[in-house]
Amino acid sequence: MPTYEQLQHLSPEQFRRACGVKLQTFNRLVEVLAEAKAKQKPGRPSVLSLKNQLLLTLEYLREYRTSSPSYGVVDSQSVDTATMIHQDVGVDGNKRIKGRKRHVMVDSLGIPLAVVVTAAHISDIKGLRFLLE
Repeated sequence: MPTYEQLQHLSPEQFRRACGVKLQTFNRLVEVLAEAKAKQKPGRPSVLSLKNQLLLTLEYLREYRTSSPSYGVVDSQSVDTATMIHQDVGVDGNKRIKGRKRHVMVDSLGIPLAVVVTAAHISDIKGLRFLLE
């Protein structure tokens, strides 16, 4: 992803093609974000400048395309736990692992939509139900 410093020298038409918005719109968005940021409580400073944060958001919105994903991919993995942990621990009979199981759902870009950690004996179907709740 190009940074604002790399894009600021482009013509307005090239900027629009690279970012998806006109240069004037981008500058107005930066102004609005700066006003909103001035009203926030101070906290940890961001590594990215406000302009680069906006570029990253615009890039994400262009790639994501829809506000709700049309499908997701679900996977689970059993993990051993420390011997001192007794809460939510079970035995995965298929893998013979005593511990926990993590169930993860991602969208078509690999962005996590939901994550649930259960005892290892919980089946993948039940884990999917927890993910969809």
